[in-house]
Amino acid sequence: MKLKMFGMDKRRLVPIALLCQVVLIGTIAWFIVGPTHNNTYDIEEIARGDIEKTVLATGILKPALQVSVGAQVNGQLQKLYVKQGDRVTRGQLLAEIDPTLQQNELRKSEAALQSAQAQKQVTQATLKQYQQELKRQMRLDRDGSGVKSDLEKAQAQFQTQLAQLKVNDAQIVQAQMEQQTAKANLDFTRIVAPIDGEVLGIVTKEGQTIVSSQTVPTILVLADVDTMTVHTRISEIDILKVRVGQPLWFYVVADPKQRYESLMGSIQEAPNEALQEGNSSGSANQQASAVYYSGVFAIANSKRLLRTSMTAQVFIITEQVKNALRVPVAAFGEQQGKDRYQVQVMNGKQLETRWIRIGLNDRQFAEVKEGLKEGDRVVLAQRAVGSASNG
Repeated sequence: MKLKMFGMDKRRLVPIALLCQVVLIGTIAWFIVGPTHNNTYDIEEIARGDIEKTVLATGILKPALQVSVGAQVNGQLQKLYVKQGDRVTRGQLLAEIDPTLQQNELRKSEAALQSAQAQKQVTQATLKQYQQELKRQMRLDRDGSGVKSDLEKAQAQFQTQLAQLKVNDAQIVQAQMEQQTAKANLDFTRIVAPIDGEVLGIVTKEGQTIVSSQTVPTILVLADVDTMTVHTRISEIDILKVRVGQPLWFYVVADPKQRYESLMGSIQEAPNEALQEGNSSGSANQQASAVYYSGVFAIANSKRLLRTSMTAQVFIITEQVKNALRVPVAAFGEQQGKDRYQVQVMNGKQLETRWIRIGLNDRQFAEVKEGLKEGDRVVLAQRAVGSASNG
């Protein structure tokens, strides 16, 4: 009887043991695989910061003042006293041209002046002689003992010599001008700095022959790089948003981490293409595919980090709010009207739906007008975590 009962209990226990094993395996699998519907959230805390709407423009850096120093006379470039990158001051000697031709011209003009002055002295002496003869003939004529033809001859000689004196005076003035020009040309063989600045580049080398009969050849280029200007190209789509005096900031592509701030200085009223002369009527009626206006502003360059022709990315600030309570735009959900959005706020471990009203929106952050306070945590995005991510 006991064996029978024991046998019956054993048969009943087998299904129970199998059921326990299935439950145990399922529980282990659930913990290993994880819940397929569990969610994790990207959360950001509401804080204060600046919000600004900007117009993006591309710019090119140029020195505030740049001068091409050229030669006004012909000759061989005899000596250069500076090299690229040197700092120079106004009036400093930069280069010398062989002065032989100019010295000869000066001596020639001086000789011409001396000749003109000597000719005047001869004319004055002759004039004095003719004047005396005229007076004598006039006395004879008054006495009735003179010959009329002799008087007329004396008068003609005197008047002719007076005219010759005026010619000599004109010749002296002309000779003086030629002398001054020769002196100036001789001075031009010494090239001096017209401004305080830096030597950007040397165009003409020592020993080269300079011919300035048609155009003024450039010897070197000077620039004042303590102040740079940024020449921007503003699209016609944005031009009505931009005005003189607006704050802006920019960086150069060589150093994107360095931010420079300035104010818009001037805006050209017409595109450069419209200001170009000599366009035919046919080409003038054709609208360019893209229209850009030029805006220029200055920036101090005391550290000399900004260089000529660098490319700048310029951000012209059209609207701005300082120290605003701001919410990431990525947190926005359903929209109601122009400035109301739904957001999810993490309250403890629970999600809470709120409607908020916003102000200025720069597409990254928006100003919170109502619905959130500093320290609130909003959900930016939701991502499901499946079994594959836990493998």
